[in-house]
Amino acid sequence: MIEDLIKKNRSYRRFKQNEKVDFQTLKNLVKLARCSASGMNKQPIKFYLANDKKTNNKIFPALSWAGSLKNWEGPEKGERPAAYIILLGDKNIRKSFGVDHGIMAQSILLGAVEKGYGGCMLGAIDRNLLRENLDIKDDYEILLVLALGKPAEKVILENAIDGNVTYYRDKKDNHHVPKRPIDELIVNP
Repeated sequence: MIEDLIKKNRSYRRFKQNEKVDFQTLKNLVKLARCSASGMNKQPIKFYLANDKKTNNKIFPALSWAGSLKNWEGPEKGERPAAYIILLGDKNIRKSFGVDHGIMAQSILLGAVEKGYGGCMLGAIDRNLLRENLDIKDDYEILLVLALGKPAEKVILENAIDGNVTYYRDKKDNHHVPKRPIDELIVNP
């Protein structure tokens, strides 16, 4: 059921790094994105797939993790993603990419959850470092990085209290994600 997939599709930031995501699985996730909507059906989004240690080690330092967790630098060795999918905008097809990459990223992450994986959509990227580390051509705009793997943390959805939507970790290191109540989201009576 789609509601279950959406509720399981959390921003996981700690993974079982040694549980690999094979390359064919990454390709199959991109196949889902390929079927997603695209503005004017231009399909300008391209993908860089990584699931080997050497390439993953080039990607990880270019990412910033969990801005609301002030005393956390990101996942430790052993808890880092087993794979990545980088969404790139092909500037030879379009100069701007609208929301195509967000739609495709959500399709990929929902597909990952269905296969028993988790992910995190990252936009806080040192794009210059990533471009240099992976030798990504200037024809491609780096839009998003999806970190993927088997989750190694528990993420708990809860109702926001007094409008506080800042996520946090409890004493047991569970990750809590407050969500605004539905009545605050719908503006018409």
